Amino acid sequence: MKAYELLYFVVPTADDKPKKIAQERVESTIKKLKGKIDNIEDQGRKALAYEVDGVTDGDYMLVDFHCEPEGVAELNRVLRLTVEVQRHMIVARNDRD
Repeated sequence: MKAYELLYFVVPTADDKPKKIAQERVESTIKKLKGKIDNIEDQGRKALAYEVDGVTDGDYMLVDFHCEPEGVAELNRVLRLTVEVQRHMIVARNDRD
């Protein structure tokens, strides 16, 4: 399995419900792909460099995980369909293989 890093953000709200929904979706998808989550780090609320769909800041989450390369496409698809996730990026981490 290869090491990957996922960074995504959700629109900040008064409650943490959207963040929890997105986190549960990410965890369940990685487990379904027979991957392993190494670390989940809540990066907190940060200002965006530019406005995205009328949003100027976001609650960021960083996920370090291992899975097969074919699983990244499925995770990417699931994240695009997850309404709570505004933007995401998955990168391969060759230094952690």
